Amino acid sequence: MERFTKNRLFVWLVYIILGLLAIYLMLLIKPLIVNVYVFVKAVFAPFIIAMIISYVLNPIVTMLHDRKVPRTIAVLLIYAVFCAVITVILVNLIPMFIEQVQEINRHVPELSMRAQNIVTDINNTSFLPESIRSGLNKSLLHMEKKLSESLFNFVNNIGSMLNAVFIAFIIPFLAFYILKDFDVFERTVITYVPKSHRKNTVRLLKDIDTALGSYIRGQFLVCIIVGVLAYFGYLLIGMPYALLLAGIVAITNVIPYLGPFFGAAPAILMASTVSIKMVILVAIINTLCQILEGNVISPQVVGRTLHMHPLSIIFALLVGGEIAGIVGMILAVPIFAACKVIIQHMFAYYVRRKII
Repeated sequence: MERFTKNRLFVWLVYIILGLLAIYLMLLIKPLIVNVYVFVKAVFAPFIIAMIISYVLNPIVTMLHDRKVPRTIAVLLIYAVFCAVITVILVNLIPMFIEQVQEINRHVPELSMRAQNIVTDINNTSFLPESIRSGLNKSLLHMEKKLSESLFNFVNNIGSMLNAVFIAFIIPFLAFYILKDFDVFERTVITYVPKSHRKNTVRLLKDIDTALGSYIRGQFLVCIIVGVLAYFGYLLIGMPYALLLAGIVAITNVIPYLGPFFGAAPAILMASTVSIKMVILVAIINTLCQILEGNVISPQVVGRTLHMHPLSIIFALLVGGEIAGIVGMILAVPIFAACKVIIQHMFAYYVRRKII
């Protein structure tokens, strides 16, 4: 058995078989997973968000606690800094953001007319085949309709987001109590594990934390940096609604590989109503941002902590997107990485048992 476990081909074959089995099981229980996701999203969303926030901030609280600062005071200090930063952002950026959204909504007819003119110009271009012109025409009109509907619904529903506001209000309180008693929760969880398995469980949890910790915390910082770069790039080329479009770039950048395309699409669509030159400039800005993110920012901030092949990440994104849409794509890579660590530990435990 030991001879097989040292064979890399055998190990990869086991991973592939387990992966295919996981896909098959997910397809079988997809309706159940979707129903569970809808229930969890509706009921436990505040707790899940609070737990993620606590996980991100806990190293800072622990560092302050190691310097003889009580955990409660450490959490309050972090909250004070956070509230100060949020206040500055709200005072300076939110009014600008809302103004840009409302301005886009006011100019939708004008933007639609520009888009229609572009479609007309394309139709008058003789060197393009009729099938391509017809397909492009339908695609642009469909995107125009969807953009108009989305903006209209967003603006008209701003006043009816009481539930979201309530959730946003209680999340900081939940995160406060989780952070304050984070070490208590850790000890409590371990006590429910049989003594014979506690050592392996602690090692497993530490490996998961190592795999996910720096990735999750670093990814937030990377998204902010990329958003700032995109914002200044859009300002430099005179792109309208720079803050709004850069915010979309920052948010979608959390999705590996596919996120940059999602983030660039609204900006390119908006640039197409200005000029072809603006489309090219926007494409260049987004390309430069992603080159910097992939070769400079992410390696320095996040590093290659997950040790996952790009094909594995794309597979995880497809599964997550199929199950839970955009949220599933955001959570897919961390969950997949955690599952990988768990499978590795189970396989190692099985091998040790066989050897013994």
